[in-house]
Amino acid sequence: MTYLSRVRINPLRAASRNLLANPRSLHGAVMAGIPDNVPGDRILWRLDAEQARRPMLLVLTPSKPDWTHIVEQAGWPDAEGEHYAIRDYSPLLAELAIGREFAFHLKASPVQNTSQPEKASPHRTKTAAELHHRSYRMAHRTAAQQLTWFLDRTHRWGFTLPEARTDDPAPGIDTPTSDPSAPREVRITDRSRTTFTKPGTRTSVTLTTATFEGHLRITDPGLLQAALLGGIGPSKAYGCGLLTLAPLPTGHR
Repeated sequence: MTYLSRVRINPLRAASRNLLANPRSLHGAVMAGIPDNVPGDRILWRLDAEQARRPMLLVLTPSKPDWTHIVEQAGWPDAEGEHYAIRDYSPLLAELAIGREFAFHLKASPVQNTSQPEKASPHRTKTAAELHHRSYRMAHRTAAQQLTWFLDRTHRWGFTLPEARTDDPAPGIDTPTSDPSAPREVRITDRSRTTFTKPGTRTSVTLTTATFEGHLRITDPGLLQAALLGGIGPSKAYGCGLLTLAPLPTGHR
């Protein structure tokens, strides 16, 4: 059985600030809440921090987790209300069918594989030479590149994006589609570039992400279920790849 959890984070606590700033630390906190984790199981998580005062951690797990430690260290342990919620994911999976439409939310790390990167760090060049790599994985950094990356792959994930009723981008973000004559129901709501250090080392990791929101129509339920459970794109250990669905707003076609 698969479970989707939502955990409230208090951004004012010292432990929270560390978790919010370092995806590697937050990954460790997530893994600490899964007592029956089996090697090879896919754990997906995402930090929704668009509202700075009310960040929310979402986690998809193949077994039932316990988030008491996160509440005690980085939540509101003495406050009223629901500190975290854990829901069975099976009812959503049962609703997947060709033609069904949902609102979606995804934080991903759009990348490309290239043999001749324009800018590769000395460390990456040295590592590639030592491992005899023939290509580099480079992040897409512009909104246009990131959106094109997403639009070009939706068929692999079992859905398509209906034509948009409006092509207004998110405030302050220019997100042209690969076909300007047919804008789609998607927008980039957040873009970020974070650098952090792996615990116990001096190796730095730079994570470039884009958050996509919009409206999808299912074309292949099997592919979409695989994307929901297995994640989309790289950097899943750092909070990327969790695609979540929700009913469309009332009145939306």
